[in-house]
Amino acid sequence: MIIEDLSHSSDGANVARRAYQASLDLAATKSTDRAAGLQAMAIALKDRQNDILEANTLDLEASRDMAIPELIVEWLKLTPERIKTTVQILERLGEMPDPIGRVINASYQVDRCQVYCQSLPLGAIALIYEAFPELGAIAAGLCLKTANSLILKGGSESWQTNAVIGEALMSAIDDVGLPSGCLQVLPPDRGASIRDLVTQDQYLNLIIPYGRPSLVQQVVRLCTAPVLRSAMGNCYLYWSPTGSLEMARWMILDSHQSVPDPVNAIEKVLIDRNQKPSSLVRLWNSLKEKGFNISGDAELVANFPDLKLAEPYEWTQPYLNKTIAFKVVDSLEIAIGWINRYSSGHADSIATESYLESRQFALDVNSASTFINASPRFWRYQNRGDAIFLGMSNQKGYRRGLIGLDTLTTIKEIVQGNGLF
Repeated sequence: MIIEDLSHSSDGANVARRAYQASLDLAATKSTDRAAGLQAMAIALKDRQNDILEANTLDLEASRDMAIPELIVEWLKLTPERIKTTVQILERLGEMPDPIGRVINASYQVDRCQVYCQSLPLGAIALIYEAFPELGAIAAGLCLKTANSLILKGGSESWQTNAVIGEALMSAIDDVGLPSGCLQVLPPDRGASIRDLVTQDQYLNLIIPYGRPSLVQQVVRLCTAPVLRSAMGNCYLYWSPTGSLEMARWMILDSHQSVPDPVNAIEKVLIDRNQKPSSLVRLWNSLKEKGFNISGDAELVANFPDLKLAEPYEWTQPYLNKTIAFKVVDSLEIAIGWINRYSSGHADSIATESYLESRQFALDVNSASTFINASPRFWRYQNRGDAIFLGMSNQKGYRRGLIGLDTLTTIKEIVQGNGLF
């Protein structure tokens, strides 16, 4: 294919064009070569761990000097355990079956022809993210496994860490002979701006923003290339009168255990009016002992003056910390309506002993995933099986739900005739 000369075009076009060309070359590579690249990336991260942690210390010091929000500092703070998990993810990706080239039955047939679908890479992908230095390495692993090229654009708060990680990964890719340009790491202070990058729809096949809602919304507003929104926080729990205190308590606490980003953490709890006041107080006291801040709607504050009032805007916004707001509702139907209006729509749950309630909740709640007497806790990697995820999406467009290998592939329909006329 002939690519026109864009040497005088924008930085974003140059970067995107290079990724596009690399994606064509990467799609032609063998799965064994990509698997070797993943193993090389894992080894490179392991070998450069001390350098990565030193760079991360510098980023943390600079972030505190710049008064970066504490939430971002926590996301930014790397540990040997987080690096070890990232290495394990890359190793596991290298061992997994190749998702490219799988044959899938088509939904229709043509006379005297065989019709089937085959999985293929998307092409060129850009990840725009803040903090979470290891996220770039995980995204690089998922993209290499699916034969997609990747552009990484992190925030200024994590640039020194991102640079060392990117250097290690790109060196590993070069060492195994994979196409140059299949991974690019962009500095935050020069080169392509976010707007310049996300408008390169002639080259980029997908943009994934990851971070606070403000970043995601900014990218979505600017994009002309396809975008896959990620979602974080503002997940709801409906606590039915039939649901036990122990179940509700466990679901809330466990949902906050994901480190470093509790994507599916329960931040809002809808309480049926028939729930016992003594059970509410016991739950609140238990949560406070675990370091949670508790707030409530006007009705709860009137009955329990010690509660902090949750302002109206809070019901639509994620806290992204250990704060939980409680609200009284009159029925399951009203709870479902409230969740559908105010939840972020990617993970909502119910604590109930009623099968009918659980079915109604599962079918009527307009969310990417629903959890019935189960913790919605987000696992990027459970150290078993083929489940490795970048994040969660709440949109109904391109894909919805967990962002994994399947999300980064597409299908082609193939009609094979017999040559008879």
